[in-house]
Amino acid sequence: MALEKVSNILQEAEKRNTSAIAFDAFDYQTIYSCIMGAEAVKKPAILMLYPTMDSLITPRIFAETVKDLAKKVSVPVGLHLDHCSNYEYILSAIREGFTSVMADGSTLPFEQNVAFTKEVVRAATVFGVDVEGELGHVGSAGNESDFCNENSYTTPEDAAAFADATGVASLAVAIGSAHGHYVKEPKLDIERLREINEATKTPLVLHGGSGIPQEQLVAAFKNGINKFNVGTEYFILNAKLQKDFFGSEEADKSPFGVVPFVRKNLQSYIEKKLELSVWS
Repeated sequence: MALEKVSNILQEAEKRNTSAIAFDAFDYQTIYSCIMGAEAVKKPAILMLYPTMDSLITPRIFAETVKDLAKKVSVPVGLHLDHCSNYEYILSAIREGFTSVMADGSTLPFEQNVAFTKEVVRAATVFGVDVEGELGHVGSAGNESDFCNENSYTTPEDAAAFADATGVASLAVAIGSAHGHYVKEPKLDIERLREINEATKTPLVLHGGSGIPQEQLVAAFKNGINKFNVGTEYFILNAKLQKDFFGSEEADKSPFGVVPFVRKNLQSYIEKKLELSVWS
């Protein structure tokens, strides 16, 4: 089917009281494995490009690849630009075909974050593009004091005010998750999430999904998280699989065997991860 708007996927997730899962990717292999994994389990998936990955794949090629592969499957596939705080880069990604973008002003003071995000929403709306905002600080998983600091968490009052002022299609919130490898098992503040969800009708997003215990994710999905981002796990697995293959006898027979080997195992990972999303 054709590419689906991310906002439509999240609205459907909200109806089902679950979360769609979004995967950062950076080449044909990681994109293909994700989309075919979603097709295998008949669940939607959202493909994301992190701006710093544009040295590996340009936004235009990324967008065209996702759109082309989406036509070959029967499940909804979304296309999204991940964390971006550069207004011009966001506009460029929209021109290159992205149908959803993230305006990340989370490091700015509240009013400046509102102003920046609102300006992105104003421009994106002209092209029918969805905008995800972020409020609160989703820090580094390598720094315990960073992701365990409740002073940087999103408050229900701020979430409601931010969503109303900006008109974002979705909102990433800080409730105890972080980006990267956790040095300590995270503990999501589910009660805070429940209060945020009650304060705003905007679909909520959880970043820093790699390494969060499954039972916490299930609870988050039932309390307002409609988009769940995965990146670090997927990237590390891709690197490990290539290392495993080239350290095996199969590599001596044919180095080109790395493609089906990595693809098969990446797809298995995607299928397993998508089990978290209840879509039946």
